[in-house]
Amino acid sequence: MTTTVPLLLPPTAIPKPSSSEHDWTPKRYLSGPQPPPVDDARILEQEMATARQLADGKAVKKTRPRRTVDYNGGMGRWALLRKHRPNPTYVPSMRPAPPYIIELLPPVAYPSNSSTSLCTKFIHTSTNKIRCPVNVVTWTPEGRRVLTGSTSGEFTLWNGLTFNFETILQAHDSAIRAFQFTHSGAYLASADQSGIIKYFQPNMNNLNAWQGHREAIRGLTFSPNDGRFATASDDSTIRIWSFEESREERVLTGHGWDVKCVEWHPTKGLLVSGSKDNLIKFWDPRTGTILSTLHQHKNTIQALSWSPNGNLVASASRDQTVRVFDIRAMKELRILKGHKKEVCSVTWHPIHPILVSGGSEGAVLHWDLSGPEPSSSSASPFSFTTHGPRATLSQAHDSNVWCLAFHPLGHILVTASNDHTTRFWSRERPGDVTSVFSGGGEKPPEVVDMSGQEEDEDVMVPGFSYGGGTGGGGGGGGGFGNGFATAGAGAGGGIGTAKLWGGNDTDGMLGYSTANGNPPFGPSSDARVLPFSGDDGMNSDDFIPGLGAAEHLNAVSASIPTPTGMTRPGGAFPTQEDTWSGAGGGGRGDDGWGGRRGGYHGGRGGSRRGGRH
Repeated sequence: MTTTVPLLLPPTAIPKPSSSEHDWTPKRYLSGPQPPPVDDARILEQEMATARQLADGKAVKKTRPRRTVDYNGGMGRWALLRKHRPNPTYVPSMRPAPPYIIELLPPVAYPSNSSTSLCTKFIHTSTNKIRCPVNVVTWTPEGRRVLTGSTSGEFTLWNGLTFNFETILQAHDSAIRAFQFTHSGAYLASADQSGIIKYFQPNMNNLNAWQGHREAIRGLTFSPNDGRFATASDDSTIRIWSFEESREERVLTGHGWDVKCVEWHPTKGLLVSGSKDNLIKFWDPRTGTILSTLHQHKNTIQALSWSPNGNLVASASRDQTVRVFDIRAMKELRILKGHKKEVCSVTWHPIHPILVSGGSEGAVLHWDLSGPEPSSSSASPFSFTTHGPRATLSQAHDSNVWCLAFHPLGHILVTASNDHTTRFWSRERPGDVTSVFSGGGEKPPEVVDMSGQEEDEDVMVPGFSYGGGTGGGGGGGGGFGNGFATAGAGAGGGIGTAKLWGGNDTDGMLGYSTANGNPPFGPSSDARVLPFSGDDGMNSDDFIPGLGAAEHLNAVSASIPTPTGMTRPGGAFPTQEDTWSGAGGGGRGDDGWGGRRGGYHGGRGGSRRGGRH
């Protein structure tokens, strides 16, 4: 059936068949884009380097870009968005696709979405040349570097952007058990196994040292104004010191056994301590009196942590639980059960009400406390308090996770472990098919590529598996791009509504949400997660953390020989400008601090201390 144009239309409105003489045809750029010209000189240089390595009998090393998680792009977009957004609650929508990585903002941009702060994506493993347990870890005040303290008494400084080694210092003669920067960032105080306290400047210049306790010091914390600090010791006492005078002001006695941890309130004159006598005590540092005692735990309290707003305190215990107390009512708010063994460490996220705990089985658990308050009308007073983990890294390490620390912006988590490694974790990338939350939280291991290792790194290391009976697969997770290179991913369940720790934010913005209650970044069905790849921290990105090595940890640790005859180069420690310069984090360097890797460690014979208790 043919249709005719109505006669009421004017002739100019009737379409006419197009004539081919008026069609446009391109005259230039007819072929597709071509790759850039090949640099023959560079290829020749690479071939000559490969030939030299083969002639020396060395394996050819595969060059790869170093992974990084750069927060500058996200912070820049956040600053522009705050200036140009149409209303104070606007936030750009995130979609589960890789191109949206450039839209990922820092956690502070999503005040009502805690799923943007779950650091479950493995990035990097950093390991010293002479391996020994890492007891404490912290970010430097400006957030550019990570400082670790080990049982060998060494401070090791790692770059916080590319995670490579920067420098090392023999700070103590015995195992470092605690350290903390002042709130101003001007000084660092540290304490060791023998009870000695030392002051350092940010350039690691030692200012003072004295015997603070008769036995090992387990905790050190500064007052809000940095004028005083408190130390907890195995001699069952807590001592308060004047920072400027290095003078003991008060001794707090009341615990019946070793005091394992002490934390000063973020803004008030209030101390909380945990001991081997299973008690948590609150102290008035002015008078030295005990204000309150909590008896909820049934075993040693290993770690304590104040929430950033100072209303909650979290405790980690050997009874395999993490408990959260509200000091305003002095009551137990949550019982967090999920660890299979004792809990060794605990810390709060700086932005969201996310609690992270580390256990002696090597697991790192994320707890989301942003849900609704429990109802007091329940039949049992404790039936509502049990809380499951939001995300689980069941094989984050192969041994005890001694310490946890968030970056000040909250987008990276660093963990220190008894398996001799320091590992970095970041948020998931949007649309990442290799997400640890895909497939019910389980992810098969990847094939181990040993081509990037140095010739002296093929010794069996605790915490690493060299391709045994494990299957391949699992996808890539390649290099990280500019901006925030990873995205926050949440486990199943509702997003919930969270409050910023600092109270009401006038510039607060609503986070994104999804219709089905799942996190916005990729699939999600379970909270159990596994790290997918690892590396040796200084050179390669292809090791697999935590595959079948935990049961052999003790036997392997005893069988590793300790290098001897290594001497530390002489000379003064680098200046403050050299140590903290922004351009100093590029690589290992060939300066007087040891070149590649081997020279910056002194020859220390003898056995390593394997644990803290």
